[in-house]
Amino acid sequence: MSVEKERLDSHDWQNWGPYVSNRQWGNVREDYSPNGNAWTFTNHDIAESYTYRWGEEGIAGISDHKQLLCFALSFWNGKDKMVKERFFGLSNPQGNHGEDVKELFYYLDNTPTHSYMKMLYKYPINEFPYDDILNENASRSKKEREYEIIDTGIFDNDEYFDIFIEYCKAGKNDILVRVTVHNRSALDAPLTVLPTLWFRNNWKWGYNEYKGQLNSYSNNHINIYHDSIGIKKLYTKSSGETLFCENETNRPKVYGCPEKENTYYKDGINNYITKKEATVNPEKRGSKAAISINKIIKAGASEVFEFNLSSEETDSPFENFDQIFAERISEADDFYKNIQEEILNEDERNVQRQAFAGLLWNKQFYHYNVGKWLKGDPNFEAPRNFNDYVRNVEWDHLHNKDIISMPDKWEYPWYATWDLAFHCVPYAIIDANFAKNQLLLLTKEWYMHPNGQMPAYEWNLSDVNPPVHAWSCFRVFKIDEKHNGKPDLLFLEKVFQKLLLNFTWWVNRKDKNGKNIFGGGFLGLDNIGAFDRNMELRDGEHLEQADGTSWMAMYALNMMRMAMELAQYYQVYEDMAIKFFEHYLYIAEAMENLGEGTKGLWNEEDGFFYDVLQLQNGDSVSLRLRSIVGLIPLFAVEIIDHHLLEKMPNFQGRMEWILKNKPELAKLVSHWDEEGHGRKHLMSIVRRTRLTKVLSRMLDQKEFLSDYGIRAMSKVYEENPFIFSVHGTENVVYYTPAESDSRMFGGNSNWRGPIWFPINFLIVESLQRFHFYYGNSLKVEFPTGSGEKKNLDEVAQDISHRLCSIFLKDENGRRAFNGDYDKFNFDENFKDYITFFEYFHGDNGRGVGASHQTGWTATVAKLLKPRLNF
Repeated sequence: MSVEKERLDSHDWQNWGPYVSNRQWGNVREDYSPNGNAWTFTNHDIAESYTYRWGEEGIAGISDHKQLLCFALSFWNGKDKMVKERFFGLSNPQGNHGEDVKELFYYLDNTPTHSYMKMLYKYPINEFPYDDILNENASRSKKEREYEIIDTGIFDNDEYFDIFIEYCKAGKNDILVRVTVHNRSALDAPLTVLPTLWFRNNWKWGYNEYKGQLNSYSNNHINIYHDSIGIKKLYTKSSGETLFCENETNRPKVYGCPEKENTYYKDGINNYITKKEATVNPEKRGSKAAISINKIIKAGASEVFEFNLSSEETDSPFENFDQIFAERISEADDFYKNIQEEILNEDERNVQRQAFAGLLWNKQFYHYNVGKWLKGDPNFEAPRNFNDYVRNVEWDHLHNKDIISMPDKWEYPWYATWDLAFHCVPYAIIDANFAKNQLLLLTKEWYMHPNGQMPAYEWNLSDVNPPVHAWSCFRVFKIDEKHNGKPDLLFLEKVFQKLLLNFTWWVNRKDKNGKNIFGGGFLGLDNIGAFDRNMELRDGEHLEQADGTSWMAMYALNMMRMAMELAQYYQVYEDMAIKFFEHYLYIAEAMENLGEGTKGLWNEEDGFFYDVLQLQNGDSVSLRLRSIVGLIPLFAVEIIDHHLLEKMPNFQGRMEWILKNKPELAKLVSHWDEEGHGRKHLMSIVRRTRLTKVLSRMLDQKEFLSDYGIRAMSKVYEENPFIFSVHGTENVVYYTPAESDSRMFGGNSNWRGPIWFPINFLIVESLQRFHFYYGNSLKVEFPTGSGEKKNLDEVAQDISHRLCSIFLKDENGRRAFNGDYDKFNFDENFKDYITFFEYFHGDNGRGVGASHQTGWTATVAKLLKPRLNF
């Protein structure tokens, strides 16, 4: 067993980690405006001067798990208008395609206990093009691409610093920091490096008055005083000037309040460095501090800066510094060597390791007490206008204060329930306990609503994400069992009991007429529909969703399978398995026929599933828009080994009774009553004939099949758009393979053509499951029209390879996600660094959306790992 694997049993080793957000401004939890405009209440312009209520932000920031003390790196090139304390990006209204980070940084390595971490930040030597980026994006339409920092030309002559930031733990409360700066230009260039410490401000709101203190009596260390923090000193090897201020809002600047003498605000260090103002405390104390180290970095040369966050005072803080770093790097290599032993390709190992690194770096301390947020604090009331729109009023029970896996700590520095479910699958490979605890966390009473709903995401906790939690729980359970050799039944039982509440909420709230056809509206797919699927329709009109109903069929099968697993140890769960089996059957029946005289979700003419709009007069309209909505029914599939059925006589008896007495149910699903390849039984809402018809569409290069995976919408709408009128408004949908051309849901994400990893991951798994049943007895034309036949496992593997090829070098040395940027593809200082985007261009694989959404896109790490039979 590796040293890192042994450390995972000690929770103390995870007390410190990369838990500081990349962006705290522009979040709902920091919005105390009366109109709910989070993007303007806190923004990048005031971030340097404004003290946050619920969390902190920084570059390569670390903190303790309660985020009482933070440490991050700041830099100044001598030309910028501000110290680079945080990554710059556009707010949602500023970007022509929504919010977007405008910096270049890469997560290169990390271990589950954060015993070793490494990232790279590329900082321009010349003045950062803040205004150029803002103005150019503001002038661009939604038909044009985003204007990125690489487009400004600031990196053209290699006039930038490569700043490698590394952490390693000498002990549980002893952290070594190494910053290696390379000047990639042909000119000498100045750089100020500022290792920065500060306490999260939890003393000003009116609940407690205790405040830690930072001070110094020399230029090579800072003292840390806090009764709950084990780290007591920050040492620097390169002597510099110690600077102090308070983590307090600059009220004169932000609110126009009168200036107070001898008050040293949060932006004091910034103003002292950039404007030479007397804004730092001459008494060398405060709640925020930095050591200012000035260096001229020679052209083409590098400088190393070393720091030690120590639990005790020492005369030799850098003794064995390099040795400890070497040991932690070796331990990290050993840990990943065991995980990657079956991956022989070096490029694949590099991509997978950076995927894991991105997952681990995107952990964040997330604090949001909705009850306090709604009413404000004793010292700072919230001017809420409850007669107008106020977010999350029905979630005043929610109190989050945990380390959570974020989708992306800049663009999405808040958890999303269905994102998290996908994060946990690759997490299970490297840290199954963390994955299980994350899945359990969202079912806790202070997360889950009393009515059983799970919180979606902070912009609207009541929105509805696809119910994939049960799928993820069982997937993680089986991966963990495979690696550890024994099942964690306590985890499975705990999460099953809570998911019962959530399933019941879905049944009671999202089945409009109690007929097992489910809506849900948004369902995480933003602009997938011809119109906003959350839109309130006229009285009696409602949308029956093929994806909502299919997700619920999948949910029922997931719960059934979990119950069957538990029934092997606790007989009482056999009855629960029967309950969910019958739920699944009734949903399958409903998908066939929504009611007397109405159309089902299946369209025989097109061989595809569609949403159906139910009208006031009882008629219905099939919305014949071919998108992944019609592919999601494939996910409702489960394979049961016959030996498992033999252990459950009551379950098997109930199945046989339904087969005999309810033929109208039995005929609606695939042949679960007939043994398939290897004595397996199939449960699927897609019969063989329908499966082949759907796959004929999905595997058609003129429709869904791309060189890089399965598109979110058929390519046929590129030339022939889908048109549908509702309530007098004509809605036109084009195939748009990259950025969205509409503002629906802010326009930040696009489901009308791009490739999305979570959906593709489920497609791959579903095809594999179908193959487990059919074996070589079912082959389909792949690609459609090619004349070549493949079994479903071969199809799944091909799609998986297409997805992985987004990140891997092709025969010309290009990585598809880099798009047409030659510098990214071929420059020695760029070509092997990977960013895991939110989604990808449907035709060329270019990365689109959030550039570090190494949450669900990290599922590529699972695809790269050779198959295990779970």
